[in-house]
Amino acid sequence: MKPLLTAFVFVLVITTINTSFAQVKLPQIVRDSMILQRDMPVNIWGWCAVNEKVSVKFNGKTYKTKGNAEGKWSIKLPATKAGGPYTIDITASNKIIIKEVLFGDVWFCSGQSNMVHQLNIHDVTYAKEIAEANDPQIRQFWIPTLTSLQGVQENLPSGFWKAAVGEDIRPFSAVAYFFAKNISEKYKIPVGIINASVGGTPIEAWTSEEGLKDFAALQTTITKNKDTAYLNSLNRRPTNMPRMAPPVDAGLSGTIKWFDVNYVPKGWRPINIPGYWEDQGIKDLNGVVWYRKEITIPASMVGKAAKVFLGRIVDADELYINGVRVGNTTYQYPQRRYAIPANVLKAGKNMFVVRVTNNAGKGGFVPDKPYCIFAGNDTVDLKGTWQYKVGLVNRPFTGGGFGGGGINAQNQPTALYNAMVAPVINYSIKGFCWYQGESNAGKPQEYGALQTAQIHDWRNKWKQGELPFLYVQLPGFMDYNYLPSESGWAILRQQQLNTLSVPNTAMAVAIDLGEWNDIHPDNKKDVGTRLALAARKLAYNENIVYSGPLYRSATIDGNKIILSFQHTGSGLTTNDGEELSEFAIAGSDKKFVWAKAKIEGDKIVVWSDEVKEPMYVRYAWADNPVNPNLYNKEGLPASPFTTEK
Repeated sequence: MKPLLTAFVFVLVITTINTSFAQVKLPQIVRDSMILQRDMPVNIWGWCAVNEKVSVKFNGKTYKTKGNAEGKWSIKLPATKAGGPYTIDITASNKIIIKEVLFGDVWFCSGQSNMVHQLNIHDVTYAKEIAEANDPQIRQFWIPTLTSLQGVQENLPSGFWKAAVGEDIRPFSAVAYFFAKNISEKYKIPVGIINASVGGTPIEAWTSEEGLKDFAALQTTITKNKDTAYLNSLNRRPTNMPRMAPPVDAGLSGTIKWFDVNYVPKGWRPINIPGYWEDQGIKDLNGVVWYRKEITIPASMVGKAAKVFLGRIVDADELYINGVRVGNTTYQYPQRRYAIPANVLKAGKNMFVVRVTNNAGKGGFVPDKPYCIFAGNDTVDLKGTWQYKVGLVNRPFTGGGFGGGGINAQNQPTALYNAMVAPVINYSIKGFCWYQGESNAGKPQEYGALQTAQIHDWRNKWKQGELPFLYVQLPGFMDYNYLPSESGWAILRQQQLNTLSVPNTAMAVAIDLGEWNDIHPDNKKDVGTRLALAARKLAYNENIVYSGPLYRSATIDGNKIILSFQHTGSGLTTNDGEELSEFAIAGSDKKFVWAKAKIEGDKIVVWSDEVKEPMYVRYAWADNPVNPNLYNKEGLPASPFTTEK
């Protein structure tokens, strides 16, 4: 009987497999609640058995096709005006009904962390918007972080369309949401956001292999990364390498842990919060530092919903109050905002302990952020002198020993394009919104060519002509420098400015929206609004002023340089009523000094008594310029620039 049973199981498996292949399937993005692009034929596609007949019923009409030799099918729905909801019935050997479909404008929003940042992360600044969220015609499809080094993927493993209603708005990209809201309210249409963004990623990871064909070094990397044996070798430990015991945190290794209310501190030293420990007498320490302080809590705060704000901490932290862990964050960028359980606080003295882990650079508490605890109408300040003790010192990294230490797949050329962009290029869209550049600031001179290649690449892949490409210029970030200086971020902004030579592109200037101590500035609304202004001009053909002044040309006139601009709007001005600032001038030696500048009509005259034969001018040329105050009268800031070629 055993051979017969085996044969029966084999037939059953084959039958099941054949049946599953015959089932018509849809890509993850084509599903309930999707928004399809209005006013143009749109693709609906999927998979089925070879030659299997597929019919699609939409808006009273039926469209028929069949699977090709690869088991793929597609049809085009006719151009449809904005509106809905519609139902789409797809029938083959099985039936799929797609519900709540709207037609409107769909924007592909991508980039790194400043495009990722959800409203939830900025829920203090945008508490009102979150509380009142009721925009069912604004919907986001969030693509999860995915990578592929071997080649393009045809589908996504997960993802859903969600409307900006109630708590579902929290995962929306803040920049993309405010962009979409502006467009939806202006034109009274549904707006769909396809959000494909990953923090800390370079532009080349978002571009296809074909799009990077002119970059020889990247092509070499792409070819190497396709070799799985090579990738495995990077992570393989040599057989003769001794295994070292992991370092131990003294604060967690004793019988009584350092956060325990019964712990008696010995050998702790004073330190200030906020501040980095490297600036307070602790030299070049990467590891774990513990902070503790008794905080007096008034009786009026006890028993109420309370929250702790711990600014930002580099890199990771755990907060304990009276021995209870009330919150933790694993990386440096989020604001620390922890809810405190009702039974934790007590009237009088409360022990606060923070375990801070730092991996590289300065560790500690970022200045100029909120540090407090509050409940009801009461607030207790947490800034000031605490006590610290080092729990663990990491061994210095010497490199080697692991075949190069492996690679981070999401930073490799094509990796994100293959897995997060390629699966949706059949989905018809209105245009692109892009916010990225921080991860390329180490080699800023290359960015213009890479961005130009990316724009052409995406347009070629979508096959919808010169789709509008809107992008954000990097805001100000890092320390202020009160002397003219060189800057990688300034060079990258210039590369972004130069990319406007690509047709049908627009740039949202954000130099005034940054924060010196946060690579993720809180003001996402103005970024989205400025992108929407650019869209209203490029995609919707409104006759509006959509950009701040952009440098056009320079003329040398004796000891002065006269600058001309585009996008002057109703006229050039300063946003603070003061004299123009942040202009620097240089002769042929390119030794820049601060210059005087004044507005004359739609031009600016720049000079300095120190430079008799000027040749070059820079404006707001710094990582974080102190006071870039050149605007047009419509209130839009000028882009930083240099007249150097």
